[in-house]
Amino acid sequence: LYLNDFNKFGRTYRVQVQADAQFRASPEDLGAVYVRSTTTQQMIPLKALIKTSSMIGPEQLERFNGFLAAKVLGGGKPGVSSGEAIAAVEQVANAQLPEGYTISWTGQAFQEKRTGRQSAIAFGLALVMVFLILAALYERWLLPLAVVFAVPFAVWGALAFVAVRGLENDIYFQIGLVVLIGLAGKNAILIVEFAQQGYLQGKSAMEAALEAARLRFRPIIMTSLAFVLGVLPLMFSSGAGAGARRSMGTGVVGGMLAATFIATIFIPLFFTLVARQAKRRAAEHSHDLVAK
Repeated sequence: LYLNDFNKFGRTYRVQVQADAQFRASPEDLGAVYVRSTTTQQMIPLKALIKTSSMIGPEQLERFNGFLAAKVLGGGKPGVSSGEAIAAVEQVANAQLPEGYTISWTGQAFQEKRTGRQSAIAFGLALVMVFLILAALYERWLLPLAVVFAVPFAVWGALAFVAVRGLENDIYFQIGLVVLIGLAGKNAILIVEFAQQGYLQGKSAMEAALEAARLRFRPIIMTSLAFVLGVLPLMFSSGAGAGARRSMGTGVVGGMLAATFIATIFIPLFFTLVARQAKRRAAEHSHDLVAK
């Protein structure tokens, strides 16, 4: 019988009153427990107030946040992400549970539910930070776009590789996407930096971009393939926690290959378009100054 709580050594303890073993050996012994009447203030045995009987029920009652609860454990089938499984459970619960019942997530599902939106925010902030840092280094607002435009190719490659292997779009894969922002930007910076130097030396935007791509293609291939080979053990890992390593490794490998062999082809085009747009805006600004 729960009585009250008391604090000791900075912790709270519950006080449970319990009869001696010989007085609680059978359900009938419960009737010998005396309680005080609220009207006569006399002690009355419980057998005068209640009847005991046997029935089928749970051995113990679980509670969650103070409410009676039933725990359900499960997981998605192969090819179904944990996010899709969570959404399916919520849809069924909203449609089938009676009024007054609700569901709450615990463990990994709770963490994924809480951080699901945060991963998108982290990805967006990473893009913004890369753009702002490059804008400060180049002292231009348009030129960093030639670098940032390489990121969608890396994301597409990561999504394609994960889909081909039938893996989930989980939190570990999303961490890999944030990593790919820096990796894809690294390849683009190698080309854009050399193209910008050639452009400032008097070459046309297209000529400077193609020359930079030709000169930097081999270093990009060497560094990217070295990175991919280093990540391959993650992609084909096994054992405890292998799912997280495979998810992150597959996404990073796919994104890096796409950023190396596909984005590298388009980066000179992006630089040319950005350089021409910057030149056009500079000419318009100069014309406005002359007109004034």
